[in-house]
Amino acid sequence: MPASVTVPYASYLRVYEPLAAFPEPERSHWVRYAQQETLPTAQDEVRRSLTDLVPMPPVVVPHHESADAFVAEVEGVTCVCPWRTRLRGWQALAALTQAAGDQEIAMPQPVLDAAVPPVVRRQAAEDYDRWRERNPDARPWIRTAVWQVPVRWFVLFADDEREFGKSGSGEESGQQFVLRYRTPMVQARRRLARGLKVLREELEEGPLIEGLVDVGRWLEEFHPRSLVELDYGGLAYAIGDEQLAADHSAADVAEGLAALRAGDEEAAGEAYERLTLRWRAVRELQFAN
Repeated sequence: MPASVTVPYASYLRVYEPLAAFPEPERSHWVRYAQQETLPTAQDEVRRSLTDLVPMPPVVVPHHESADAFVAEVEGVTCVCPWRTRLRGWQALAALTQAAGDQEIAMPQPVLDAAVPPVVRRQAAEDYDRWRERNPDARPWIRTAVWQVPVRWFVLFADDEREFGKSGSGEESGQQFVLRYRTPMVQARRRLARGLKVLREELEEGPLIEGLVDVGRWLEEFHPRSLVELDYGGLAYAIGDEQLAADHSAADVAEGLAALRAGDEEAAGEAYERLTLRWRAVRELQFAN
């Protein structure tokens, strides 16, 4: 990505659904779309989103829904992950507004008002309410987290599904390292159910359990032959290459859950401490100059 483009330090949880999961005429659109020789990349999605923020007032939510998607081949089956940029923009703006003033959020209310004026947020909220009345069952194929990868996301994956390497060649990619996990939907659901069972047996109800329940409900919305992907995205630019190479957070989560299941509180605590120290260091980068 060119140096002139600001990198959003965000991670992504994506679901790629087989073409058969989409009703017509959307299915035909994705069939034609997937056959294109050149498809947009994650960097293209970021670039387009950032371009909308240049005007004053900024276009915080696109006027029209994106017709683009990420495409993956899963055992010979074409799967797509629609961007749904407009829906995600509405949801992100609502979450940002609700979080304003939180000490862990880097955009307090005065800064939020300057960046996204209240009148813009109010109009977007009204548009979203009207849209939801017409599309009550709509859900995004992509979830986003800023300055972190939520621990609950790692529950879905195994360490041997970890993919770490260069993003490509050429000036645009800058030979940036990328880190992602990919797993079949059936495996993601199975691991989530097992992890949730262990946590409910060993811990009190709290944010981790509530978050896992929320992710589980979201995954149930998709086709069972889907692919689930966790992508470190722009966080790879903030985390040093050595730290990225040493990051095996999914393995730490799996180790912690196994220790809890076995009643080994010491081992579970050690795994949790590794995760906490690693991700606290990443989150603290948002306050650095």
